[in-house]
Amino acid sequence: MKTFAMGGVHPEENKISTEAVIEQFPLPKTAVVLMTQHLGAPATPCVAKGDKVKVGQLIGKAEAFMCANVHSPYSGTVAKIEGCKDAFGIVKPAIYINVEGDEWEPTIDRSATIVRECTLEPKAITEKLKEMGIVGLGGATFPAHIKYSIAPDKKAEYLIINAVECEPYLTSDHRVMMEHAEEICIGVSILRKALGVPNAYIGIENNKPGPIATMKAMAAQFEGIIVQPLKVKYPQGAEKQLINAITGRRVPSGKLPIDVGCVVSNVGTAFAVYEAIQKNKPLIQNILTVTGKKLPSQHNYQVRVGTTYADLIAHSIGTLPPTTGKIISGGPMMGKAVSNLDAPTTKGASSVLVIDESEASRAPESNCIRCGKCMNACPMGLEPYLFSALVKNDRIEEAGAHNILDCIECGCCFFSCPANKPLLDEIRLGKNKYRAIMMAKKK
Repeated sequence: MKTFAMGGVHPEENKISTEAVIEQFPLPKTAVVLMTQHLGAPATPCVAKGDKVKVGQLIGKAEAFMCANVHSPYSGTVAKIEGCKDAFGIVKPAIYINVEGDEWEPTIDRSATIVRECTLEPKAITEKLKEMGIVGLGGATFPAHIKYSIAPDKKAEYLIINAVECEPYLTSDHRVMMEHAEEICIGVSILRKALGVPNAYIGIENNKPGPIATMKAMAAQFEGIIVQPLKVKYPQGAEKQLINAITGRRVPSGKLPIDVGCVVSNVGTAFAVYEAIQKNKPLIQNILTVTGKKLPSQHNYQVRVGTTYADLIAHSIGTLPPTTGKIISGGPMMGKAVSNLDAPTTKGASSVLVIDESEASRAPESNCIRCGKCMNACPMGLEPYLFSALVKNDRIEEAGAHNILDCIECGCCFFSCPANKPLLDEIRLGKNKYRAIMMAKKK
């Protein structure tokens, strides 16, 4: 069975919310919509305090190249426009909305009727993706219209849909495949048309027999969609590893997937593309998992952007278990601990993971024994122990010369280290310092 060639680990899967069907999360009384829900520059607010807004109305315009439009997930009144701390304590520009009812823009098709035929030409598809504020939902939130606008000197040969969901605990992709397979396949067909490639490959790990069977049955009704089961190995959902698993190609250091003829999008993005192109619906909500071993119930919600983490917890489980150690946005391998529960969710949010103290506490750190396990586990073929030593000794440019920026921050090194050294933390710090040095040299 196919998988990527180098490194990888096998963390405990903990997919305990796979049977939790997608529920519609109730509307909050007030909401905060960040203007930075994507990779790149913040969107520019195009409403003012006191303005009335409807669901789906443009409230943040993409004026920079690397940017994405932001639409209102709610109807109501703009209360204020000012900075807001995100889930990790970073202040970002935001629009505060007092929610009043649920009035949608009349151009949005809210019917349950599935529309298969797409009449738009490739360029019109990418323009529509830009208009609807579609971004990648696999974690990076890369603006989709940029990804699908291929430069004249590049050629796309493969469209790869990432339905791997290799992070422990997360099940939002699992549920969207079980419940919206037809819409996903239509979205994949639209993206295939935008690129002009003959086939699209949907990669799903073999521990998801339900989604594999469901997607295979649906893909058989469409031209050029191939469901590819994959061997279970983390981090197969990382785009470079997924490309290697499905095509055998490797993305060179410093290059992008398109440099080897590949474009990768998340399965949730394909669903959002269907809604944007066929239903004229902007990206104002996503599927989000609320899970944890000590929680009384598990949930997968369709949540509108701007709902706070506190609201998600209060509605799902009421009071947090007294032994809660951390609340993580994302999975335990690549997610980040939430420091501000009053922060709003964003387009790229995938889960609220409640971790018990017994799981959250780190084991005592000891000296590196030069065992090489971190190097064997690295899916990028890097030397994490070396980066750790270089960063600790402030030899940042030397770390850069050894390709520290190639690190995808998957956490395999930390997971495999018998000395419990915080390798990923040190590498993240080193990457940030190296980028700062390079930017200073350009000035």
